[in-house]
Amino acid sequence: MTTAMLARLNRAFVQSTLTAWAALMACTSAQAIDVEAGDYTAAPDGTTLGLIYLQHADRQASYADGSKTPAHGHMRSDVGVLRLIHFMKLGDYIVDPQFLLPFGHLRGTGDFQSLGSNGGLGDLTLAATLWTINDPVNRRYLGFTPFVYAPTGSYSRNEALNMGENRWKYAFQVGYIQGLGRFFTVDLLADVTLHGRNADYGAAGQSFKQDPTYQLQAFGRYQVTPALDLRVGVAKSWVGSTQVDGLEAAGRGQVTKSTVGVGYQLDARTQLLALYGRDLKVTEGLKEKHRINLRVAYAF
Repeated sequence: MTTAMLARLNRAFVQSTLTAWAALMACTSAQAIDVEAGDYTAAPDGTTLGLIYLQHADRQASYADGSKTPAHGHMRSDVGVLRLIHFMKLGDYIVDPQFLLPFGHLRGTGDFQSLGSNGGLGDLTLAATLWTINDPVNRRYLGFTPFVYAPTGSYSRNEALNMGENRWKYAFQVGYIQGLGRFFTVDLLADVTLHGRNADYGAAGQSFKQDPTYQLQAFGRYQVTPALDLRVGVAKSWVGSTQVDGLEAAGRGQVTKSTVGVGYQLDARTQLLALYGRDLKVTEGLKEKHRINLRVAYAF
């Protein structure tokens, strides 16, 4: 692997009546498409990346209509994702067909204990980014990504918490990266998610629908050494309101969150990433007090 390829890969790299759905929304990827800084860097044609993500999150507060409820307890999640990406030429463009497979465990304690605990596989995600700007010299990239979420994950209508959502989802995201001088890089992203219907929701097998969800994300990175970078990010999402059998279950929510972390290129093929994050503001559902993300990426 050449030095130029390595450099590009380095950059690529509630109360007691709280509804179960609000908890599920807070504990899975149902809200929006979270990415890491550098994800919209196009790797060279023929590169294959294998990645594993691990996340531990703890939520200790519940909100409804922007106000904190008197709930006391913890909603904890330990979730991983297996991801495989292949970069290839499509005409004059680089594209990266990929899949993501989540797995994990969710559990509630205290006032959230009635939601129980559950684990298993999440819904399989298929995606592919197409880059219309691919300028590694100036660290400038623009990519467009469609996502399809298939209802393959573990799901039971009799469980309050599930890793799978029992519905199709479709999303579209655009990401832009711009280098600023020798050491700084900015990442800007926007996405929308359209939610299909869950026709087997709750013990009575009701119809669950959700309005579209939107998100904006921004990251800044500073390259301390050729192998080490520091990064910070902020995101805001507008989570679609939900309806059960046509009646509103939860209104539109807003979530603002932040992350700080470090990326390190261990060797020519391996990159490590560690991030700490938390929710800054939540108007509906559970608020994350702590979130720790770890990622290992290996280039084949």
